[in-house]
Amino acid sequence: MGSRDDILARVRSRLGRSDANAAPAAAAIDAWLAARSQGPRPAVSGDLVARFRAWSEKQSSTVATVATLTEAPAAVARYLAAMQLSVQAVCWPQLGALPWREAGVDVALRGAVDADLVGITGSFCAVAETGSIVLLSGPETPASVSLLPETHIAVVAASRIVPGMEEAWALIRAERGQLPRAVNFVSGPSRTGDIEQTIVLGAHGPYRVHIVIVTNE
Repeated sequence: MGSRDDILARVRSRLGRSDANAAPAAAAIDAWLAARSQGPRPAVSGDLVARFRAWSEKQSSTVATVATLTEAPAAVARYLAAMQLSVQAVCWPQLGALPWREAGVDVALRGAVDADLVGITGSFCAVAETGSIVLLSGPETPASVSLLPETHIAVVAASRIVPGMEEAWALIRAERGQLPRAVNFVSGPSRTGDIEQTIVLGAHGPYRVHIVIVTNE
């Protein structure tokens, strides 16, 4: 048992949870979530892709679009060339079947280490209201790829862009049921305004975030 499982087991024990009452307790939680009404929130309507792109760019991300997923590596190569960045990158194993070599991008399918300068990820979904990318960690989607490199490139399916965070969490519950080890909402490059309220990019993560939207996925 890992430390996370040990902590959760102790919490369940203190709450009186057991294998015998786990299913009714989970059903009660699901019923509460289903019956709960949302509070007031801004309306998000119209073209979700356009809204997501506009807010991503306001968050200092750059955005490109391609028609199909197989075109994503070529779009990544164009961005790296335009920014004069290395064509060596670490990439989610989930994206390993794409034609990276043909596009001229040398990818290592693993989690990132401190020497990696470019990280390429997919996304679970994206949020139009805030221009955020939603990333779920796992063996095929290691969180470090979006956090350690100076440049983060994310591939986002247009069909997975939802109006707000409420819909993103609902989609996670519907498709995954159980939360992964980490859920990250990425809204542009890392930044801080701690020193004299001057915004500095790349303070705690990537200096750059580039998004490739796949319109027919």
